[in-house]
Amino acid sequence: MKAMKGHDQPRSSSSCAACKFLKRRCIPNCIFAPYFRSDEPKKFAKVHKVFGASNVSKILIEVPEEQREDTVNSLAYEAEARLRDPVYGCIGAIALLQRKMVELQHDLAIARARLACYTSANSTARSDQLCLPPFPELSTCTYWSDIFSQSSSELFSRH
Repeated sequence: MKAMKGHDQPRSSSSCAACKFLKRRCIPNCIFAPYFRSDEPKKFAKVHKVFGASNVSKILIEVPEEQREDTVNSLAYEAEARLRDPVYGCIGAIALLQRKMVELQHDLAIARARLACYTSANSTARSDQLCLPPFPELSTCTYWSDIFSQSSSELFSRH
């Protein structure tokens, strides 16, 4: 038997997860067999529920063989995300991560400004020097002390 791309062992005589799910006999040149192994039934079930077996088969036929494994992995990821969030799918997860990144960048900017304020206060610079933060409405180091006692979610609700 010929070893399948992406798998160490040759395919056994058992049906792939797709054919088991669809309750049909798995043929030797089954388009699903290399990508939906019999020990991963949930993977195909999720992809089938979101995209349908016929559509997945058409996609796999259209995609060059060297890209099929990545295609199936993408379909499986999107199906999982779609089942968790039917409206936005993986775009919802991406948007959530982007919002979190903006929040963390904001927190980092505040931490850097606070660090700069404390280092300038401890240096031999003039003691009456004001610490200039990245935001125009924040103008003194004492304000930074107040800000750091709050969480970033409180900060966003204030402004």
